[in-house]
Amino acid sequence: MSNSADSNGAVPAGRRQRPLRLTRRVGVMGTLALIGLLLAGCTALGSSSSLAPGVRSESMDAGTEPGEMVAPGDAVAGDAAIADRSVITTGSVSLTVEDPLRSAENAATIVEEAGGRVDSRTETPETENQSASANLTLRIPAGDLDRTLDLLRALGTVNYVSLNASDVTQQSQDLDARITALTTSVDRLLTLMSQATNTTDLIAIESELSTRQAELEGMKSQRDYLTDQIEYSTVGLDLYSTGTVAPGAPDNFWTGIVAGWNTLVTALGALLVGVGFALPWLAILALAGGIVLLIVRLSTRKGKAT
Repeated sequence: MSNSADSNGAVPAGRRQRPLRLTRRVGVMGTLALIGLLLAGCTALGSSSSLAPGVRSESMDAGTEPGEMVAPGDAVAGDAAIADRSVITTGSVSLTVEDPLRSAENAATIVEEAGGRVDSRTETPETENQSASANLTLRIPAGDLDRTLDLLRALGTVNYVSLNASDVTQQSQDLDARITALTTSVDRLLTLMSQATNTTDLIAIESELSTRQAELEGMKSQRDYLTDQIEYSTVGLDLYSTGTVAPGAPDNFWTGIVAGWNTLVTALGALLVGVGFALPWLAILALAGGIVLLIVRLSTRKGKAT
C-alpha cells in the first residue's frame, strides 16, 4: 500500500486541496493576463486616435495605417488646417473730402471692382444750412480688405479708421456639426416613413420629420449668414465736406488761443441764432401780455367808478 493513501485507499484532505489551489491560481493568472492584453489593446487604440485631427486625416487619406509613421509634410498640412480660422471683421472709416457725393460714387466703384458690394448708401446734398455728406455701408471681400482700405483712404483726409475682428471658428464648427446631425436624422426618418406599415406610425414620423426639416432649414440659413459675414467684411464709410469735421486738439499756446477764439466766435454765433429764433415768439408773448394788462386795468377802473 502507498504512503499517499490510507488503508481504505482515500487521499488525505490536505493533498486534495493542493491541486484545487493550483487550479485556482492558474485561473486567476490567466484572467489577469487576459485583462492585461485588453488594456494593452485599448492603450494602443487610444494612442493611434490621439493624433492631431489634421495629421490623422492626412495619414488616413494617404492610405496609412494607424500604427504607421506620419510624414513631416503631412504634419505641416495638419497644422495649416488647424491654423485656418473663421474671423468676422467689421470697422468704420471717416474721411474729409472736397465733394462727398462724388467721393461716394468713387468709393462704390472701388468696392465693386474689388468684388464687393454696397449694402446701403445715404447722400446729403449741400444746402444753405448744412454741408454735403455721405454715408455708405460697404461689404468688402475679406482677402482684399487691406488693399481696398488703402484705396479708400486715398479719396481724402483720414479722420479715423477703426477695425474689429471677431473669431467665430467654434461657432462655425458647431453649426456645421449640428447641420450634419440633422441631415442624418432627416434621412433616417425618410427611410422609416417609406417602411411604415400603418397610419399611426406614418403620422408620427411625418410630424417628427417636419420638425427636423424646419430645424435644418433654420440651421442652413444661419450658416449662410455666418459664411457671408466671414467672407465679406463690413465697413461703414463716412464722408464729410472740408471744414465740417472738428480739427484735433491744440498742441501749443498759440493754437490754443486760436482754438479758444474760434470756439468763442462759434458760441456767439450760436447765441445770436438762438436769439433770432426766439425773437418772434418773444414779440408775440409781449403783445399778449400787454393785452392782458390792458384788460386788467380797464376792469379795475370800472370797479372804482361804481
